[in-house]
Amino acid sequence: MRLSVSTLDRLAPGISRFSHDRAAQKTGIVHFGIGAFHRAHQAWYTDLAMDAGERDWAIAGVSLRSETVARQLNPQDGLYSLTERSEETAATRVIGSVREVLAAAREREAVVDRIAAPECRIVSFTVTEKGYARAADGALELSLAEASFYPLLTAALERRQAAGLPGVTLLSCDNLPDNGRTLARLLGEWTQARAPDLASWVENECACPSSMIDRIVPATTEADLAAAERALRMRDEGAVFTERFSQWVIEDRFAGPRPGWEKHGAQLVGEVAPYETAKLRMLNGAHSALAYLGLERGHEFVHQAVANPALRALAERLMRQEAATSFVAAPGQDLSAYADALLARFADPALNHRLMQIAMDGSQKIPQRWLETLAFHQQRGVPCPALLEALAAWLRHVRGDVRTVDDPMAETLAALWARAGATGIAAALFGPQGLFARTWQADETALAVLTEKLA
Repeated sequence: MRLSVSTLDRLAPGISRFSHDRAAQKTGIVHFGIGAFHRAHQAWYTDLAMDAGERDWAIAGVSLRSETVARQLNPQDGLYSLTERSEETAATRVIGSVREVLAAAREREAVVDRIAAPECRIVSFTVTEKGYARAADGALELSLAEASFYPLLTAALERRQAAGLPGVTLLSCDNLPDNGRTLARLLGEWTQARAPDLASWVENECACPSSMIDRIVPATTEADLAAAERALRMRDEGAVFTERFSQWVIEDRFAGPRPGWEKHGAQLVGEVAPYETAKLRMLNGAHSALAYLGLERGHEFVHQAVANPALRALAERLMRQEAATSFVAAPGQDLSAYADALLARFADPALNHRLMQIAMDGSQKIPQRWLETLAFHQQRGVPCPALLEALAAWLRHVRGDVRTVDDPMAETLAALWARAGATGIAAALFGPQGLFARTWQADETALAVLTEKLA
């Protein structure tokens, strides 16, 4: 028996579920990148908001590449279970905020229709760093953008403009520094190149607030699906598992109505940057370090890597001495307590967060997770041994001769390795003419340290 609207009354006792009338809710949000993270985070907050009486915020999810989520959720009427795990307990809730999942490759017009509809007020994104189609210098790469959300979004916004409808809030929930303004800049570059008549309308009518999201959501395994089936007493192909902790900090700058997410734990603030920077440099930075160094030592999961005394010490130094000292915290933002909480979350074995999942797309992640911190301290003459150790591990990883490299720049990085070798790869990437020199240009000392670690 499969989870669906028709089987809800047969859920196992003790399983909580949404209480709002789904049939009465219009689709107010279109979300690009409806993977496990969105379903454990924004869709969960929205589900709680609609249960509290908010109206017309149902979500139409869009899968840009794989149709896996559509196959998981559409036969279930968009329903799925969310299980919050800790070492001691697990609590499961059936989420009802997702109305449908559209596969962009074959349902282009349906995606455009949903965004162009008058009831749509928010378009949100968890498309990962590579979904924004940035070149190495941070500018939009038009050829990559063609295969991302830009053409679909543009077609829908053109239709709204022609119909005299208001603009929408474009809400990035991805791990990008200043993600709202980054999205606005990249979309501006796209419209100037591909839809110049739309560019000023988007700038004047739409809003791109920045946001910071924090919840660890491991990829669901077959063992997880079996556990969900036992708990629910029915099959849920879209089951998601996460930690109890969740944080969502949103810049209070919207183009129109929004759900009351702040009534359910989200924070609406004037300035997101300190929270975003803490998350990127401390949490994500330590995660990536544990991933590359942990994989080298034979670990599979985050909790195994952080249990390694040497790696825990390195993660602590990276967070407390290197990342936390590279920016100014917001008033009341306790970075030492945040580091304590992160280490406790990393150590929780209930999550089984795979290091290979974190290691994906490193070329898109390390500029904001590591390189910006390195650049900050280099200007002050302060060494960052933990970050350099992690960076050397990433360099060894992208050489590609130990394990599969899942990265949009995998071929480019392998070719650079083959051409430059261990003595030249650091300079090829981080020297004055290096691929990443725009974010961090390593000085001679840092290049020598990296080269020594690759020998």
